[in-house]
Amino acid sequence: MTTHPRIVATDPADLGASEARRLIARKQLSPVELAEACIARIETLDHAVNAVVARNFEGLLDDARRAETAVMEGAPLGLLHGLPFGVKDMIDVKGLPTTFGSEIYADNIAVKDDPIVAAMRAAGASPLGKLNNPEWSAGGNTRNRVYGVTANPYDVTRSCAGSSGGSAVALACGYAPLATGSDTGGSLRNPAAFCGVVGYRPSPGVVPGPARATALIPLPTAGPMARSVADVGLMLAVMARPDGRDPYTIVQDGKTLWNPLDFATLPRRDLSSLKIAISEDYGFAPVEGIVRAQFAKAMAQIGPAFGETRHAHPDCHDADRIFSVLRALQFLGLGAHVDATPELCGPNVHDNVAEGRRYSAEDVAQALTAQGNFYRRWQIFFEHHDYLLTPAVTISPRDWHELYPKEIDGQPTKSYYHWLAMAYASTLAGHPSITIPCGFDANGMPFGLQIVGKRHDDLGVLAVAAELEAVIAGLPALAPHGPDLAALARAPALREVEGFLSFE
Repeated sequence: MTTHPRIVATDPADLGASEARRLIARKQLSPVELAEACIARIETLDHAVNAVVARNFEGLLDDARRAETAVMEGAPLGLLHGLPFGVKDMIDVKGLPTTFGSEIYADNIAVKDDPIVAAMRAAGASPLGKLNNPEWSAGGNTRNRVYGVTANPYDVTRSCAGSSGGSAVALACGYAPLATGSDTGGSLRNPAAFCGVVGYRPSPGVVPGPARATALIPLPTAGPMARSVADVGLMLAVMARPDGRDPYTIVQDGKTLWNPLDFATLPRRDLSSLKIAISEDYGFAPVEGIVRAQFAKAMAQIGPAFGETRHAHPDCHDADRIFSVLRALQFLGLGAHVDATPELCGPNVHDNVAEGRRYSAEDVAQALTAQGNFYRRWQIFFEHHDYLLTPAVTISPRDWHELYPKEIDGQPTKSYYHWLAMAYASTLAGHPSITIPCGFDANGMPFGLQIVGKRHDDLGVLAVAAELEAVIAGLPALAPHGPDLAALARAPALREVEGFLSFE
């Protein structure tokens, strides 16, 4: 590829999506060079963390060669032209396995692309492979009996959270500049926090879920993950497409009510003009002391950037009960698998189905009514506050052998998902939220700061997050840094560790 003078001063695998796309368009970076760098990074490190569970390297290189030809011929370039991306193993990439982390589907090969993958391809991006998740995304620890565990790249003895754990680890390690995620109770925000990357949960309908089983209860949604807020916005501009099959994606004359391209170039926001609410626990979440301490430390340093801050949060008094019932309702569809092949279903799936079967129609009706009241309380709260800042997760990353936290600071948790409370509070209200890196806790593990905005203020949440990201980058005590790649390269194979392929 004949290029302008090369200005890439780092390994191309470490480039963000926006920068790599700019360099490709200016003929200062070859898409082939970028693809080869990402492949080399995976081959060097993934034995230590086990994030990439199905590889599409030949397909990626073929796509990169075509992308390079298009650049050299002066053809129109898509928004993500020449960029590799990773795909969570819950959605289809034609010709690759989609196992859902379930032994039942261990041999399943996708026959077509998921709409998200198709949209990414149409924008010029190329899938490098599938990324690990828990069985059926049931749980906040990325473990299953098909591919094993995925470890935290900052400490391979610790959890990377979940369910989009493979995506977060792949980004932290530089396997790709973009990755897909999905989120019900923090499934992309929690691993982003644990792995020092950015995860964005949009308002319902912004990223359509045309196949969502419970279409009118939009707890789950797909969302972008990357290493910076700008890159998340760039990916969201492609994911936020019109698709009327999702009842929350309002489409008129073939267009949505929001302009997806606005997400690709975020507007500036004056932080000093904002009224910010701060909460370390929403008044109900079981937040670990080490997390509270890091949150206080972070707010002491970034708080002065805002016009006004006050400790406040919406009334969330019945969040646990609402989430328990509605989440279980989502998982009842797996009951047929539990009944037919119980030995092929893990403990989290069994627990979800059993819990769902304990609830009555009256329980569901009460939860839906309570959710409506919960939502209205949040709207009243945000009449007086522009944004809400909280910790992203209740705990610091723990040993991955612990399937889920049974206690937090000595207090028993109510369920295997109770520790996700800092994420599912905003899920229940349908408000957009983003997790950005904000220093390291007393254990030396990444700490994630969550920014929650008003419903449908997706552009505002991203813009504020980008401004705050810049503030954090200038604070030595909070500025993020990547994992020790040299140490990962030297680390023994994760699959040799006891418990790798089990739930024990």
